[in-house]
Amino acid sequence: MNNQAPNLFDLLPIMGIENDCILSKQGDITLVFQAELPEIFSLSDAEYESFHQSWIKAIKVLPEYSLMHKQDWFLKRVYQEQQDDPGFLARSSARHFQGREYLEHECYLMLCKKPIGRKASSSLFCNLLKKTIVPQELLKPAAFEEFLDKASQFKRVLEDSGLIKLKRLKTLELESYRRKSGLIERYCSLSELQNEFLYKDISFAEGIQIGDQFARLYTLGDAADLPHLCGPRITYDKFSTDKTKFPIGFSGSLGMLLPCNHIYNQYVFIDDPQTTLKKIESKRLRLQSLSGYSRENTIARDASNEFLNEAIIQQRLPVKAHFNVLVWTDRKTELPELKNKVCAALAQMDAAAKPELVGAAQIWWAGIPGNAADFPMNDSFDTFAEQACCFLNLESNYRSVKASQGIRFSDRLNGKPVYVDLFDEPRVSGIASNMGMLVCGSSGGGKSMTINHILSSLHQQGAHCLTVDIGGSYKGLCELVGGYYFTYTESDPIRFNPFYLPQGSLLDTEKKESLKALLISLWKQEHDPFNRSEYVALSNALQGYYDELKKDPGIFPCFNTFYDFLQNQYTGLLHQHKVKDKDFDLDNFLYVLRPYYQGGEFDYLLNARENLDLLQQAFIVIELDNIKDHPILFPVVTLIVMELFISKMRNLPGVRKVLAIDEAWQAIAKSGMAEFLKYAFKTIRKFNGIPIVITQELDDLISSPIIKDAIINNADIKILMDMRKFLHKFDKIQDALGLSDKAKTILLSVNKENREIFIDIGGQRTKVYKNELCPEEYYAYTTEGKERVLVSAAAEKHGSMEKGIAALLKDKNNT
Repeated sequence: MNNQAPNLFDLLPIMGIENDCILSKQGDITLVFQAELPEIFSLSDAEYESFHQSWIKAIKVLPEYSLMHKQDWFLKRVYQEQQDDPGFLARSSARHFQGREYLEHECYLMLCKKPIGRKASSSLFCNLLKKTIVPQELLKPAAFEEFLDKASQFKRVLEDSGLIKLKRLKTLELESYRRKSGLIERYCSLSELQNEFLYKDISFAEGIQIGDQFARLYTLGDAADLPHLCGPRITYDKFSTDKTKFPIGFSGSLGMLLPCNHIYNQYVFIDDPQTTLKKIESKRLRLQSLSGYSRENTIARDASNEFLNEAIIQQRLPVKAHFNVLVWTDRKTELPELKNKVCAALAQMDAAAKPELVGAAQIWWAGIPGNAADFPMNDSFDTFAEQACCFLNLESNYRSVKASQGIRFSDRLNGKPVYVDLFDEPRVSGIASNMGMLVCGSSGGGKSMTINHILSSLHQQGAHCLTVDIGGSYKGLCELVGGYYFTYTESDPIRFNPFYLPQGSLLDTEKKESLKALLISLWKQEHDPFNRSEYVALSNALQGYYDELKKDPGIFPCFNTFYDFLQNQYTGLLHQHKVKDKDFDLDNFLYVLRPYYQGGEFDYLLNARENLDLLQQAFIVIELDNIKDHPILFPVVTLIVMELFISKMRNLPGVRKVLAIDEAWQAIAKSGMAEFLKYAFKTIRKFNGIPIVITQELDDLISSPIIKDAIINNADIKILMDMRKFLHKFDKIQDALGLSDKAKTILLSVNKENREIFIDIGGQRTKVYKNELCPEEYYAYTTEGKERVLVSAAAEKHGSMEKGIAALLKDKNNT
């Protein structure tokens, strides 16, 4: 007697893969699509309803004697990142997130056409026991083409919802190769990786065991186990408030919210509707005759009658459905815990879990891709397409772009790093028309941490960042990246040198115009007249000064030497050309600008001899806290900021430029620079520029016309922090920011304790992310007074910010 165990591949019900279809030995043809579902926590009530209706319409397109098998794989993964960036923060971040567990999701949608007259499988019969030849009808090209046409319509109806993308898998993607397992082999071996191809023993002696994996199957195949009510969505209490109900998909608890390795199988069988209704009518008549014997028969008769009435009156499509969850682990002792997780997930849907024991093998067998038509129909239940679609998994995990293309945040479920493209992809796809950004949140909500992180990421990607700050929030990052930091103290006043030209640079039109604008602003009051002759005289003076610099390299370019040139040489030129005082009053000009010359009150301001090459410096912070109310210094500094950023815009083609104004926007607007803010938000996108405004005063959002007209209307990117304390006066904020009801619901779910932030792009893409930082990033960005003192002291002691932070963390870990 031969006691050798049978080989699975000799028993497989799959004949082969032809024309990109899986062909079973019973003659079933299966098309396979890979589906890209919406990201979890990103849909509104209306979108869930719309998506649900799309599924119903798509199922109604399918022909008779067909079925839809949706198979969602949820696999535990460990985050691995290859970080090539040599930067200190990039390396630290990669190390911090390395090894973090998360769920990876893959969704396969299989459409199967059964031969007419194919014998339905049951617990007493399946194709494992009996082979048949391929039915003649499926060998006809016309039948195959008709099925492909229906499948194409199915795909089009779903994709028209705008919420799902379907990609049909070709033969090369379905078949197995030496170093790659196909979909069928992955399922049969529960391979968690596509490049894993191992033959594994399968045993059903105690549950399901595949190789070293212990699996259990839990089903929703009996009407008695189903919830009394179902719908496209359900309220997720964790993210809901008194004013808002946060929705997730009705079966979301069996998808991304079930934290273990599992496969969620969803079957919808479409047979001949009239035959189905006739069978139910016959059942109703039998129950009618038996209703006098028991109350149960009466209840079942009434239920059948209601089912028939609904099918006829509301034109419902009767289908059969089945849903099951296959969970597995390589530790047998974890099986009770997995059972508890599945039971808890089903309880959230008000459903009961049925552990499959005797029937587990056959149900698992029917789950083989391409073999869904062999499902034991006695484990399915009668329902309508509307109810069956409620049990479909509708969500996937967060999607990410390449690290070089986005800003790193984390998902809300596991804290897995997710790279988000805030600037380029939304404009390419038409979601956003500009790159303006508004950041708003109350004190302590995480604004500065978020902007520090965004600026650091953009700087790593090669952007030039110019930040105007009040409060010193960016000093740590500036020191860490070796940027220029300008601030004012009595002992070390703020210094610039707009007259300096780097080696090899020439006085171009842009530079000359910006210098003239600066000189005119220093000379004239806002409403003083300025005539053409004065403009020409200043232009000639600047040209003459830079010509003199070329002749005498020993002259250091600064305001002092420019002032000397005006006094000693330009005066003679004006007399020579008989320029009258009414055309250009040089004496008045020199008198008004005398405070900025050597020995004057502000002689330090325009005569700096360090931090000179501002055009090529990629990270600059100008801190204005001590001069924000100064009537002379503040306007001059804002002018220099304007000149500097415009210079970068015009002279750095192909380089991304970022202008971040933190709280200082209020002072800038008051000082008459409101037009520059308007200009920045409306124009710099044309020069690959990103304007960012940060504020914490919500009343300013509502009351300031500058913010409302210039910034909000031209900021397609809005980053908002925890707003729940404004829950009962949120309507004004919602109106001012132009937020939809969906955005309001998602925004009010933000929890600052979890370091969450809300991002709205173009009013069409709204999502919440975690802004989780590694310890090194936290110390570099912190704005807490004690921590900043600690970091500064460590940096001074160890010679650099990087070494200081490393030493602090080493000491902390050793205590």
